[in-house]
Amino acid sequence: MKLTAKTLDIADRGVLLNRIDARGIGVVEGDRLQVMNHANGRTVSAHVEMTEAMVGSGTIGLYAPIHCSLSVGDGDEVEVWEAPKPASLDLIKKKMNKRKLTRDETRTIVNDIVSENLSLAELSAYVTANYINGMDMDEVEDLTIAMVETGSQLSFSNRPIVDKHSIGGVPGNKISLLIVPIIAASGLKIPKTSSRAITGAAGTADLMEVIAPVEFTAEEIQTMTEKVGGVIVWGGSTNIAPADDQIIVVEYPFKIDARGQMLASVMAKKYAVGANLVVIDIPVGVSTKIRDVAEGRKLAREFIDLGERLKMRVECAITYGDSPVGHTIGPALEVKEALAVLEGATEPQSLIQKSLSIAGIAFEMAGKALQGEGYAMAEEILKSGKALAKFKQIIEIQGGDPSVTADSIPLGKHTHVVNAPWPGYVVGMNNPSLVSLARLAGAPQDHGAGIQLHAKTGERVDRGQPIFTIHADRPWRLKLAVEEGRRLMPVLVEGMLLERVPSEHHLG
Repeated sequence: MKLTAKTLDIADRGVLLNRIDARGIGVVEGDRLQVMNHANGRTVSAHVEMTEAMVGSGTIGLYAPIHCSLSVGDGDEVEVWEAPKPASLDLIKKKMNKRKLTRDETRTIVNDIVSENLSLAELSAYVTANYINGMDMDEVEDLTIAMVETGSQLSFSNRPIVDKHSIGGVPGNKISLLIVPIIAASGLKIPKTSSRAITGAAGTADLMEVIAPVEFTAEEIQTMTEKVGGVIVWGGSTNIAPADDQIIVVEYPFKIDARGQMLASVMAKKYAVGANLVVIDIPVGVSTKIRDVAEGRKLAREFIDLGERLKMRVECAITYGDSPVGHTIGPALEVKEALAVLEGATEPQSLIQKSLSIAGIAFEMAGKALQGEGYAMAEEILKSGKALAKFKQIIEIQGGDPSVTADSIPLGKHTHVVNAPWPGYVVGMNNPSLVSLARLAGAPQDHGAGIQLHAKTGERVDRGQPIFTIHADRPWRLKLAVEEGRRLMPVLVEGMLLERVPSEHHLG
């Protein structure tokens, strides 16, 4: 059937058909069409959506990616016919039925994900099947390799190449801003690709973007790393393990992170940047992804096993996750705190000790320090100013201003201070509530928004003493955060009311 093309600004690999035309072709919603532009001979496959009003009979709505692939203009004629469904659908159904996938089958699915041959519903089915039925280590290895093969890769002439990753779940975890320059200052290379926040208040890429651009190609990352020893960039712009970025989109609404997919996601990106020595930070705590040390050890063994399969040496640091790292949550606040430490500040110890510990593990793995002496080496590099000098080089090569200082980082000018209602000790911090407040205040999109903590668990406060300050770039955002803060009670001072039952007065 020949139809007239109409471009629709929708970022999906689909087409919109009038129901009359769909019946004529013999397709229903969810089927696929081949669409050909005879003018240039280009043909693409697209999934079908239907309408009775948005496009009339005789017209086909081409979503933006299909329009670009065909290079067709509005009003041009295209020819369409029914297309077979991709083989991936039967393989996804196989996984839904709790059967193990082979390496070639996993590769087929990942190729279709990267080529955008799967609809959002079909990709969701794959993610859900893995989440419910799990993956054994063979399948995790196969997924990791397939993710690497379908994206860009870095290849360095010299080794070792070091990398680190935190599995997340702890607010304020700004340690990469210290670890990367400390490791690079030692002469090792660390091409750190990082994520943006999905459900948190700031990903490492969000932090770095406060002071320098973070979007680069894989080739640019390799060149910059060769020149200064390290980078801190956003992985989403690199085409490194692109299938993972699409899987994350599906996981986000459900706040799920399937164990096997998480392992593959982390290790694929480390493998693709050429890393052969990797330190994994596994925070444990009641509000983190990993609830206790025993579960943390199990996950560590899985990372190490996968590393051995990929010929990568992996060590894991099981870290305390029941309290934020440092005293800040939110992009500019965290950058300001990290810069202050690089400039010589001796607090906060939670940030300094965690960063030095993980950098120290990397030094010992690389043979830069003897067993047990890595922490001291990292500490010397930090205290000497070498890490600060290296960080300025990294900022400059990424296009930022190397003269930036902690004092020059602007924070949200709209603030609200929360004070202790009575004297006592801080006996608890609710990490998810702190993150919620920071996000309501505008983080991570508003760089100046976030939370500054004045007291942490175990510290004594007097009545009226500040506990934390909310920062916001916009007054209406601050108002939202303050109102929610009264409900969430994110920092608990000994003696504070825990619960009121019933929640409202009832008459009668």
